[in-house]
Amino acid sequence: MPEREASGESRRQVVNFIFYRLLPEWRRLPEEQKAEHRRQFAAVLSRWGGGEQMQLLTYSLVGMRPDADLMLWRICYSLDCLQQMQAELQATQLGGYLTITHSFLSMTRRSQYRMGRDAEHHGHSLIHCGNHKYAQIHPFVKTRAWYQMPFEERQRIISEYIHASQEFPRVRLNTTYSFGLDDQEYVLALEADDPAEFVDLVMRLRECENSAYTLRDTPVFTCVQCTPEEMLTRLG
Repeated sequence: MPEREASGESRRQVVNFIFYRLLPEWRRLPEEQKAEHRRQFAAVLSRWGGGEQMQLLTYSLVGMRPDADLMLWRICYSLDCLQQMQAELQATQLGGYLTITHSFLSMTRRSQYRMGRDAEHHGHSLIHCGNHKYAQIHPFVKTRAWYQMPFEERQRIISEYIHASQEFPRVRLNTTYSFGLDDQEYVLALEADDPAEFVDLVMRLRECENSAYTLRDTPVFTCVQCTPEEMLTRLG
C-alpha cells in the first residue's frame, strides 16, 4: 500500500481508530437474521480491507469495556476514503444497531525528535502494524508548558522516554499525530502478544520525566485482534 510523492518521501497516511458499541436489542433478534447482518457487515469489511485503498485491522473488545465491543484500525490516504467506507458500514442492517462511542483521527509524519534505532516505532511517514495479537490504544494530550520549553530540553526528555521503552522489545509503539485534526495531539497504539507487557511498559513510562508533561492519556482501550468474521461472532 505505500505510495510516494514526487519528492521521494512516502505520503502521509490517514489513521483512524473507531470503536463501536452494539445495542442490546440486536442480541434478541432471531439467529438467522443476525447471521445475515454479520454476513453483510463482513462483506463490506472484506471489500475495503482487501483492496489497495485501505489497510484494515479488526479487533474485539467484548468483555473489556462497557462502551465498546469492536474496533476498526483503518489506514488509508484520504478522509474521503474513511467516509466512503463508513457510509457503507452504516448502510448495512447491523450498522443500524451499532453506536460509535469513540473515534480517534490522526496522521503519520516524521518525528521532529531524534528517535534512535526505533524511529519507525515513534512517528514515521508510514505505519507498519498488525503483527501482534493485542493492541492498546491511548489518545495523548501534552501540557502547554511542554511546548514552551526549549527544543533541546524536550529532546533530552524524549530520549529518556525512548530509552525506557526500549527495555520492552516485545512491545511495538506506533505514534500518530492529531494536531489540528482531532481533540487529542497524538494517538499511541501499543502492540504485543502478551497484555502483561502493556502493564509493565506503561508502569515504567510513568517513571519518566515525560509523564509530568502529559495532560491526558485516557480512555485506554485493550483490544484483541481477530478476523472480521470472528470479531462479529463474538458479538453474541
